[in-house]
Amino acid sequence: METPDRKLFLGGRLKRLRRDLGLTQTAMAADLGCSPSYLNHIERNQRPVSAQLLLRLAETYDVDLRTFGPSGGPATEATLSEAFADPVFQGLPVPRHEIVQLAEDQPAAADAFLRLYRAFADRRARDRAEADATGAGDETPADWVREYVQSRRNHFPDLDAAGEALAAALESESPGEPFELRARARLQARHELSVRTLPDEVMVEWTRRFDPHRRRLLLSETLGPSSRAFAVAFQLALAEHDAELTALADAANAPDEPTRRLLKVSLANTLAAAVLMPYAAFQAAAEATGYDLARLQARFGVSFEQAAHRLTTLSRPTARGVPFFLMRVDQAGNVSKRFAAGAFPFSRFGGACPRWRLHSAFRTPGRIVTQIVETPDGQRWFTLARTVDRQGRDAFTETHDLAVGLGCELKHAHRLVYARGLDLAAPEVTPIGPACRLCHRHPCAERAAPPVDRPLTVDDWSKSVSPYPFAAG
Repeated sequence: METPDRKLFLGGRLKRLRRDLGLTQTAMAADLGCSPSYLNHIERNQRPVSAQLLLRLAETYDVDLRTFGPSGGPATEATLSEAFADPVFQGLPVPRHEIVQLAEDQPAAADAFLRLYRAFADRRARDRAEADATGAGDETPADWVREYVQSRRNHFPDLDAAGEALAAALESESPGEPFELRARARLQARHELSVRTLPDEVMVEWTRRFDPHRRRLLLSETLGPSSRAFAVAFQLALAEHDAELTALADAANAPDEPTRRLLKVSLANTLAAAVLMPYAAFQAAAEATGYDLARLQARFGVSFEQAAHRLTTLSRPTARGVPFFLMRVDQAGNVSKRFAAGAFPFSRFGGACPRWRLHSAFRTPGRIVTQIVETPDGQRWFTLARTVDRQGRDAFTETHDLAVGLGCELKHAHRLVYARGLDLAAPEVTPIGPACRLCHRHPCAERAAPPVDRPLTVDDWSKSVSPYPFAAG
């Protein structure tokens, strides 16, 4: 657990900043008003970075101080510890301080190690299942996009700002009208694009399809109100901000064209959510209601999963929300989503621990179940889980064939309506393991073998990286 007086040793990051700026230690020390020897001690992690020095860094070089906080990229202490716990490294214990140093001072090397380990773990899983080894072990576009989104802590301030502006424009054009009607009217008036809802037998396997020749967005009647509204918001986001979305996707330097296109889909989904749930209004409502998901659903006309995922994006420096993480699984335990605004305690390479109630949520369809869990590193988390329906079925029947888990560090639980009445000072805690498949020493490993992430197909890509239940078809 972090404490307010925790010392920050950020020598590696400060050294990288200095080199990126093309400065000598003497020049940077002069800019910051300190001695070169003091700066040298900091870069060698012999002295901690003071708050005053961080503020001078921000003022002098226009640095975002979040870049000097805990790493949000793939190579964090938790993910590296998880990988090094694999039995393949048995007899080669890596002490915690070396893992921390690797993540903080050599992030590129750490990321390369994790990419290599992920390929190895995927290949091992395929070999054990005697699957067809046709290159599926390479990093897929979905893998890359997921890691990129997480490296940004699932927060894109430019898209939030654009979403708020577009939502305000829609409200001014048609005050009081439901969102979908306002968005349809704007699509028709400004972009000569119509929206039609067609029978399921006409759409066949499609729930949404855009016809560029006739300028029509076709939606299946199987889509419920929240999915239909999101589909329209997605199309409006593309129509209004295609150039900006393209620029953001290009700036990410994706490894190939399929990955770049998939990233743009993910960014467009993020913008659509920002239009449906404008940042300031949504964050204020979340705080006022104690993060009551049912009330947020009703107020913004969204689904449980859409509201839950939006909660993981509230990282605006001037209006932060509770830093949630989110995971979605099916009844077989296959993990299809992982997103986090802050720390993320669960496995990136395997499934979630079977002791977590996310898996037992299927026994109580539609009901929220809560649980306080503790990971092997001693961290405690408040979690809640509930079943949800797959996109395209919510208009007819409730199938409850997916479950969404949401959680945060226990220190934030007092802000949640779901924790009221609980003794948070001396809670009932369930010990869990973040990587049962990898760390066989964890006590629950012998009781149950959680499933691993299944290989993603091309059809899965947009759904797996889409922040919300609606994904572009």
